[in-house]
Amino acid sequence: MIEDMTSRRFKEKVQRDYLRHVRNFAVFLGRSPDAATAEDVRLYQLHLAEQKIGAPSINAAVAALRFFFNVTLERPELARHLAGVHMPRRAPVVLSQEEVSLLLEAAPGLKYKAAFGGAYGAGLRVSEVVALKVSDIDSQRMTLRVEQGKGQRDRYVMLSPQLLEWLRDWWRAARPQAWLFPGQNPVNPMSARQLSRVVSDAARAAGIAKRVSPHILRHSFATHLLEQNVDIRVIQVLLGHAKLETTALYTRVAVNTIRDVASSLEKLKDLTGRAQHA
Repeated sequence: MIEDMTSRRFKEKVQRDYLRHVRNFAVFLGRSPDAATAEDVRLYQLHLAEQKIGAPSINAAVAALRFFFNVTLERPELARHLAGVHMPRRAPVVLSQEEVSLLLEAAPGLKYKAAFGGAYGAGLRVSEVVALKVSDIDSQRMTLRVEQGKGQRDRYVMLSPQLLEWLRDWWRAARPQAWLFPGQNPVNPMSARQLSRVVSDAARAAGIAKRVSPHILRHSFATHLLEQNVDIRVIQVLLGHAKLETTALYTRVAVNTIRDVASSLEKLKDLTGRAQHA
């Protein structure tokens, strides 16, 4: 199974997760998982449901077992018995522009202010922020290159003059060589966990009551662009979403956009007034 995943260039984390889910299935069976039957698959899914495991974890287990049955064992008849769990789409939490400003001011130093700016000013995922290299900055075209983002896709995002200024301030202070935001060992980039922890600490220091993470800065980036009437398909490209429906989720929290839409009731009121004067 490891060879099958490696040949398909699965990331190490994905490989570890897939192996863990297949291992859990084997423990449930009490024997080698290549001897599983359709009834075993049904009982295991029932077992997961009874354990009150969240929908994301169940769906991750289903994805791992599908790969195991379809690819490694070449037994697609078992994979057909696997069913994912519907996950309700919740409206994302976003910060107001005032809250974003407070968070940026609370950033502990140039490094983190620039990293926060990447998450909000360019809409980057936390994994994309920490993976930035100095060479990804193109000040001539005013773009940032995101290399191998989610889905193994490269893309370009805008580089605002303000973000460029913060990145230059950080570069002048630390002179990073390869990774734009190196970790304690400069050979490696700063970890996503470290950046998430600092964002959370800065939010508390700024007096923001919401639970803040780097991903909320990305949500806020998209929502604020939508409220500025930026075309939703442009936002889709900037975020690196494969499907427009994923980007459309932000229409549920773009308060200014919702507020500016004229209700059909107003149109009806105008027609009623003209009819009365006729």
